[in-house]
Amino acid sequence: MFKTIKKILDRSIETLVMIVVVVLVVDVLLQILVRFAPQILDVFPIPASFKRILRTGTEEIAVFMLIWVSLLGAAVALNRGAHLGIDYFVGKLSPKKRLYTEVFAFFCVAAFSVSVMIIGGMDLVMSTLRLEQSSPALGVKVGYVYLAVPISGFFLTLYSVIALVERIVCLVKGKLTVDIPDPGHGVEGVD
Repeated sequence: MFKTIKKILDRSIETLVMIVVVVLVVDVLLQILVRFAPQILDVFPIPASFKRILRTGTEEIAVFMLIWVSLLGAAVALNRGAHLGIDYFVGKLSPKKRLYTEVFAFFCVAAFSVSVMIIGGMDLVMSTLRLEQSSPALGVKVGYVYLAVPISGFFLTLYSVIALVERIVCLVKGKLTVDIPDPGHGVEGVD
C-alpha cells in the first residue's frame, strides 16, 4: 500500500512539474512576442484585462513558475537519484563507508527539509498571507507562490527518509549495495 501511495505522489509531483514547465515556456514565448511585436495584441480580439496581463504580468508569471519548477524539480531529482554530486572522494571509500556517508547525507537533507523548508516555509507562507502581500502586476497573494517551499520540503523529506531507511536496512542486513527500483517508472530504452 505504501508503494502505491508513493507511486501516486511521484506521478503527481512529476505531472505538476511538467505542467509548470509548459506554463513557463508558453509564458516566456508570449512575453517575447509581446515585447518585440506589441501591435500583435491589437490584431486579436483580446479583452483589455488580458492585454494588461500580457504586457505587464508575464515576467511575474515566469518568476513564479521558475520558483515552483526549481523547488519541486529538486524533489523529483532527489527521488530519481539525479542530483548533482561530487562523488570523487565518496567513490574512493569502501562500500560500507559509502553507505554510512549516504545515511549521513540523507539525514542532513531530511533535517534541513523539515526545519527550514517545512517549518520555516509554513511560517513564511503564513506571514505573507497575514500581511496580505500581493505581487504588483498580477495582484496574486505572494503567500500562495511561497507554498512551493513547504510542499517541496514535504517531498524532499519523504524521499530522503525513504532513502535513509533503505540505507539503514542495508547496513543492518550487512548488504553493501542498495537495491533501488528503476526511477524511470517503466521507461524502456533509456540508458
